[in-house]
Amino acid sequence: MSDHHHTCDIAIVGGGVIGLAVAWRARQRGLSVTVLERDVLPPTLGSSFAAAGMLAPVAEAEFGEGAILEAGLESVRRWPAFAAELAEASGVDVGHRQTGTLIVARDGAEAAWLDRELAFRTRTGLPATRLLPGAARALEPALAPALRAAMDVPDDHAADPRALLRALLEAATRAGADVRGAAPVAALLVEDGRATGVRLSEGGVVRAGTTLVAAGAWSGTLPGVPDDARVPVRPLKGQIMRLRDPEHRAAAPLLSRTLRYETGYLVPRGDGRYVLGATMEEQDFDVTVTAGAAYELVRDASELVPGVLELVVDDFRAGLRPSTPDNAPVLGAHPALPGLHYATGHHRNGILLAPFTADLVAAQLAGEDAGGRFSPARFVEASA
Repeated sequence: MSDHHHTCDIAIVGGGVIGLAVAWRARQRGLSVTVLERDVLPPTLGSSFAAAGMLAPVAEAEFGEGAILEAGLESVRRWPAFAAELAEASGVDVGHRQTGTLIVARDGAEAAWLDRELAFRTRTGLPATRLLPGAARALEPALAPALRAAMDVPDDHAADPRALLRALLEAATRAGADVRGAAPVAALLVEDGRATGVRLSEGGVVRAGTTLVAAGAWSGTLPGVPDDARVPVRPLKGQIMRLRDPEHRAAAPLLSRTLRYETGYLVPRGDGRYVLGATMEEQDFDVTVTAGAAYELVRDASELVPGVLELVVDDFRAGLRPSTPDNAPVLGAHPALPGLHYATGHHRNGILLAPFTADLVAAQLAGEDAGGRFSPARFVEASA
């Protein structure tokens, strides 16, 4: 069939980690899939390319977010098998590392914050241990002597989101998904009260039994979606820096574990590269980077790990986290428009929740799971 009128079971708007992971799992269920990504492949514009790759449901656990914590714990348990299967399917190592997280405090106020965090994890039965500063420095000798307190979170993992993007693109393509880059979608097609596919900016049409919107922070802006079938996803800006060891210190990496603190994080890749992030800014779709953010990121990290000041800057950019009013993802069919499905709104947890989301949404698309958890219906009920 010509590109002008292409037909498939599932049309996926968005070729980031979430869209590609769902495409791969949907192909494994025998569904025909077309992925439409406005950017080059693998995409560099969305949050997937900017993400740090912490798989940290315990370190990231926040008060009152029980369903998200539960999904995160479920997903991190799936990550080792997911990473191994993906490496086998794609030939790409996604940099999955089970090294744990250290949460650290610089002063009395941060130590009080750390105590509250530890108490919450103890109450909810999550593995976390208070450490004396000396014990933390024994684990990570690069930590500053003035460290006030620390907490060890052994079960958190990390992965490299850029490698993950390459792997998912390769695995989905090898599995038979039609993945198109530089293919922006002009509008959702709605006929007789049903979503029937999309119209492309270049003029072609992709008809589909189900259209899945997995466009990250842009998921709420797709033209042609009726107002009552939109989801409240907004962009939350994060400026993030990529650093590496200088040539003369390549043999001895600065850190082995992910370091979390009240204002940010430092994630080692295990090969002399690090990710330092990230700001949280309500700036709409602005992705400029600022000197002030760079200063604050480096200042806060270097007070805990002075060696950060010797690292080489490779990249500094802003990403847009797709956030919802309750910080939970939106996964499932929209009740207001048959044929329209969402997989978006992952906030800070898109990389962590990729295996969970791909399994759940592919099962929904194949008719195996009605999927009430994180359904878009909760926003319909809230507005009603």
